[in-house]
Amino acid sequence: MRNPIGGHVPVAGGLSKVGLAYARELAAETVQVFVANPRGWATPPGSPAQDDLFRAQCEAESVPAYVHAPYLINFGSHTEATVERSVVSLRHSLRRAREIGARGVVVHTGSATGGRPRADALAQVRTHMLPLLDELTHDDDPFLLLESTAGQGFSLCSRTWDFGPYFEALDSHPKLGVCLDTCHIYAAGHDLTGPSGMRQTLDLLVDTVGAGRLKLIHANDSKDVVGAHKDRHENIGSGHIGAEPFRELFSHPATEGVPLIIETPGGREGHAADVARLKELRSPAGARVCGEAQSSGPSPGSSW
Repeated sequence: MRNPIGGHVPVAGGLSKVGLAYARELAAETVQVFVANPRGWATPPGSPAQDDLFRAQCEAESVPAYVHAPYLINFGSHTEATVERSVVSLRHSLRRAREIGARGVVVHTGSATGGRPRADALAQVRTHMLPLLDELTHDDDPFLLLESTAGQGFSLCSRTWDFGPYFEALDSHPKLGVCLDTCHIYAAGHDLTGPSGMRQTLDLLVDTVGAGRLKLIHANDSKDVVGAHKDRHENIGSGHIGAEPFRELFSHPATEGVPLIIETPGGREGHAADVARLKELRSPAGARVCGEAQSSGPSPGSSW
């Protein structure tokens, strides 16, 4: 399958019992889960029985799984306690990802707090994150996937070229990859809606980090205009990005085989509609419509 399409699923009550049941209702082909409270520092051990069942069912149904690390993690923080907790939290997410058979762990790239220079914050990222990457020595260990932000505050990584210094700080580790969030990159200033906007943005990403580093895409439309630096997701085709850039995304060489995860509003009904809409855009008919639209030049901000 060129691009498995799925969503972030709830798992309170059981990874398999609740999470995969929800995924089936969405007709999801891939899933993303939390293995801890996303807004806390707790590191729960999980249930071996649920872990085994989740991993076995994902394998049986050919559903690649991903873990999203807690939002509080920030390796660029000027607060020592935050950095120490970030290390413990990310190590926990990586371990739990291996236990449930997840292919990658998504972590936000963080920010340089306390007025410190970006170079100092990146040096701190190297000191504390590189050892965690070096611990990924098992064949079934996940990739660590860096997700850029919408560019709020003193973000360490928001535009495509910001991944360059981040990768350099981590020696372009072989277990390092990128999770590209379409809403974040649009909010940070990459206009995906202009003629070939998505293609050019993906070209820039490949030029920065190299081929094969894009491992996951968070497919989200945006409630706000390009460059607004606001992380507010919208349903596919209903926001300022619109449908056409997602059609274009499916035809780019860098996205070959890369799963798409939606993190959009609307609950179960909205999620199912977005999964279905992306599948339509992925289809050969959707690709033909994209080509016709590009030949005439799509209007910025077009949507369904």
